[in-house]
Amino acid sequence: MQVSAQNLSALGIPVPKYERGRIGVGIVHFGVGGFHRAHQAMYVDQLLNDGLAHDWGICGVGVLPGDRRMRDALRSQDHLYTLIIEHPDGTRQPRVIGSIVDFRYAPEDPEAVMELLADPSVRIISLTITEGGYQPPLSDVFGLVVGALSRRRERGLASPTIVSCDNIVENGNLARRAFTSYAQRLNPELAQWVRVNTRFPNSMVDRITPVTTPEVIERLNSEFGVQDAWPVVAEPFAMWVLEDDFADGRPPLEQAGVRLVEDVSPYEAMKLRLLNAGHQGLCYFGYLAGYRLVHEAAQDPLIAEFLARYLDFEAMPTLAQIPGLAEFRDGLIPRFANAYVRDTVARLCAESSDRIPKWLLPVVLDNLRSGGPVELSAAIVASWARYAEGVDENGQPIDVVDRLADTLVPIARSQHDDPAAFLANRAVFGNLVDEPRFLEPYLWTLDSLHHHGARATLAALIGVREP
Repeated sequence: MQVSAQNLSALGIPVPKYERGRIGVGIVHFGVGGFHRAHQAMYVDQLLNDGLAHDWGICGVGVLPGDRRMRDALRSQDHLYTLIIEHPDGTRQPRVIGSIVDFRYAPEDPEAVMELLADPSVRIISLTITEGGYQPPLSDVFGLVVGALSRRRERGLASPTIVSCDNIVENGNLARRAFTSYAQRLNPELAQWVRVNTRFPNSMVDRITPVTTPEVIERLNSEFGVQDAWPVVAEPFAMWVLEDDFADGRPPLEQAGVRLVEDVSPYEAMKLRLLNAGHQGLCYFGYLAGYRLVHEAAQDPLIAEFLARYLDFEAMPTLAQIPGLAEFRDGLIPRFANAYVRDTVARLCAESSDRIPKWLLPVVLDNLRSGGPVELSAAIVASWARYAEGVDENGQPIDVVDRLADTLVPIARSQHDDPAAFLANRAVFGNLVDEPRFLEPYLWTLDSLHHHGARATLAALIGVREP
């Protein structure tokens, strides 16, 4: 049976308990992909099911050509969709989410979108536009939002809060700089109004959300009799830490499990240095060892032990002692090993030149300053260097997906003659090539990967004999 408002009562899975026709739009979100629908929209849906936040429904906005497909899929289902939670024991929990009540495709009517953003009922504008969306040339999001802010200023209306939900350190500060700079170019007085009136809280978001595949759609239909054009799959774990700094009110997010804090930075560091850097510790070794799905790599005892040692001996000592830190760390490898999420190793290997410097190198630099160990971090970087050669251990090509691939792949291929060549790229690694404590284990690992392969290298790194 097709997901739709008309069919809700007959679907046979949990559905919204609230009357969606009475939900007002209080949040406009740019970037309605899988993560937003498994994360922020889920939290708002939970509040609505609890009889709260009826003025805080979500209107999605798309600006990219591919967003038209999402608009059409959601519109065909009255903006309803299915969130499927995949538990490690194989239990599958589908649930219909109803918090997205509208969707606009901005290129078709940018004026209407700008007026929506200028409506005083919209008090939060949230973003999942990836780090690239904040880089020149700036996304169309900025023109739409700043245009709406200008209209609010002219009409004497309150400014909304702009909440970045992107996986970026200090995402709110980045958004503040980007939007204020854009406004400054248009009108310095508007930029000053934004500085005074608009809030940009930093946030940390976490939930593993793989890409929806045709198999996901078919399985939902065959197991539960539910036809959904674009469901979303996620792990059970979800976390959202958000600075409690809003310009014009907010929904009671803490009642849905969101952590409202004064400073999100310790939680950002926890996630980036443990989960995100841990993913990098898994993906290159895992790919070279022949794994293509994350859970398969995480279930390999060699990889699991290597990750555990990185987490405990190199990453954890660099983190502040915040509530939930130990539980977060203890849950990571079981999360990676969840066989039913079916995340891909290739996804984790992509865009490494953006990821490694932000997620792993801060751990390295802290440990170099403090005298802490860096051997396993060096091994992770070496595994990336070997992966970036673009050929696996069986001689098969690797599709190196990275904005710097045209530069990095040739450098990586030259390291057979110059083993330090990849690390000597100072634009990516700074001065690490000049640090003997890092360079020596890096060179050892790279040599071992070339001569013995990923599994033997991992075994040597953790001091076990490879079976």
